[in-house]
Amino acid sequence: MATGYVLVLAVLILGGVIATLGDRIGMRVGKARLSLFNLRPRQTATVVSILTGAVISASTLGLLFGVSQQLRTGVFELEQIQSDLEQAKTDLDNTQQQKDGIESALTTARQEQQQAEGDLEDINQFLQQAVQQQRTTESELQESRTRLETLQGQLGNVSRQSAQLQQEIQRLEAERAGLLQQQTTVRTQIAERDRTIEERDRDIAQREQRLSELQLQQASLQADVTALERQYEGLFRGSVAVGRNQSLVSVLMRVRDRADARRAVDQLLREANRQAIQEIAPGIDRDRPVILIPREDADRLIERISNGEPYVVRVRSAANYIIGEPCVVANGDPCVQVFIDAAVNEIIYEPGEQLASVSVDPRNLTNQELVEKLNLLLASLQFRARQDGIVGETLQVAEGRTEALIAFVEGMNDLTGAIDIQVIASEPIYTIGPLQVELFAVGNGQVLLRTDTLPPDPPENDRPDGFERFNNRP
Repeated sequence: MATGYVLVLAVLILGGVIATLGDRIGMRVGKARLSLFNLRPRQTATVVSILTGAVISASTLGLLFGVSQQLRTGVFELEQIQSDLEQAKTDLDNTQQQKDGIESALTTARQEQQQAEGDLEDINQFLQQAVQQQRTTESELQESRTRLETLQGQLGNVSRQSAQLQQEIQRLEAERAGLLQQQTTVRTQIAERDRTIEERDRDIAQREQRLSELQLQQASLQADVTALERQYEGLFRGSVAVGRNQSLVSVLMRVRDRADARRAVDQLLREANRQAIQEIAPGIDRDRPVILIPREDADRLIERISNGEPYVVRVRSAANYIIGEPCVVANGDPCVQVFIDAAVNEIIYEPGEQLASVSVDPRNLTNQELVEKLNLLLASLQFRARQDGIVGETLQVAEGRTEALIAFVEGMNDLTGAIDIQVIASEPIYTIGPLQVELFAVGNGQVLLRTDTLPPDPPENDRPDGFERFNNRP
């Protein structure tokens, strides 16, 4: 600041001195009436004054430029300085924007780092849980393998015992046949060998008793084998509560429009849902959807049955599900996949139509063998009925009158020659069932015996073995 004052003072003094000198020079030039460059004296004085002013200005600028570096820079480099200043401001703005972007990116990176640290902590917890669950699973698997090896050992022992008992039975049967043959020979000599026959009879009785005991043991061992097989399968597959294609609910419905059809289908699905819960999770109170069916399937069913015709509608399982299915017990999403089939409830078999038949010779059959023949005949009838579209599984022979069936079986014993046993529809049989049939015994084109005309006679204790399987077959 002091340098500036001194500089200004020096400029003023120098200007005054040069102005004074110029005035005096001009006066002298004027008085002397000098002439330069052939100019008039007045013009020469004017030129001298101009030169004097120029000298004043030059000396002033020279003094300023010589003394002040900032003035020289300001006069000669001002535009460059301003340009550099503008560029510096632009660079500063760009730098500030980059700084703001870097700070924003840094904030985002810190947030992502915090999120990643949280995710890493969750993953570590999940990994610890997974490791613990794996250890538990490996422990349970080892226990299952141990039980499986034990059951396989028991199954092998039972199978070997069963084979040994079977061989013993065959040997005893062979001995029995031989003894019976000996008994026939001895009876021709009854007078001489009464005592021998009595001893052999006692021996035969003892052997028959032993044979019966062995047969009972075989049946018991066979039951044990079956139970062990079920346990063996249960270790890996569990107990099947609902089988593939098993009907959960079956109803006969007849609706007039889509609204009634939708209400009927909703009620049917609720009943199927309740039945599925009872089968898969017995004893557990559940009131939520567990069955899974595509909405388009339900819509197609509603569209189909809303024409006013009677339909037999069944909700059937699409897969096997075991008791205690995890997705049902754990209150998960619906997982029991089902499908719906519908068939018009129309007459499949007319009254009097022959549905099945089998040829037998009663002279060569025991009551037990005859009953087995009849059971096989009725089983083939049920198979044919399913093939023909009957969905009901109930079978009734002679309207469920067991006395008529007993009389039919006993009446067969009085017949001779080859007989055809025919199953005849006793009334119109619809798609929904049941199968109401009568048995006819036909020989040489003549009906010799029929269950619908037989009286109720035989007492309970005369019922042939296995006869209870005739009616209400599953």
